[in-house]
Amino acid sequence: MVQKGPPDRTTVASNRRARADYDILDAYECGLVLKGSEVKSLRAGSVQLNDAFARVRSNEIWIMGMSISPWGHASAQNGHIVDRPRKLLLHRTEINKLRIRTEQEPLQMIPLSIYFREGRAKLELALAKGRRMYDKRHAIRKRESDLEARRAMSYRNR
Repeated sequence: MVQKGPPDRTTVASNRRARADYDILDAYECGLVLKGSEVKSLRAGSVQLNDAFARVRSNEIWIMGMSISPWGHASAQNGHIVDRPRKLLLHRTEINKLRIRTEQEPLQMIPLSIYFREGRAKLELALAKGRRMYDKRHAIRKRESDLEARRAMSYRNR
């Protein structure tokens, strides 16, 4: 399922539960190190981000838990491992910021979406703080009250 976003961005997959389960603090655009059959599978839209997360290992960021299904036309020898860790490409200063913040605070790095920009696969990585159940209910209540207020204002302005 490929969605069109802004003109230079074709969204392949998005993590819908991330915005409900986490408070998003910062978002970063990362490149992905992929094999040829993985890119073709991404273009076909066969990727799962639900259980994916990122970690800093030896001054590099790796994404784990992201599964890219094998491309249908790839041979068994030239295929790829579905759940292998994949390296993310970020600037050194961004990696250091992420590493320091995750060490000092209880924050996670989670993927929000995968998309193609100018023919290259990109991943939107978020620095997020987990929500508790009462936080989720509070966020839903706030969203509903904001919606009611907008409706009332638009009704009044008619």
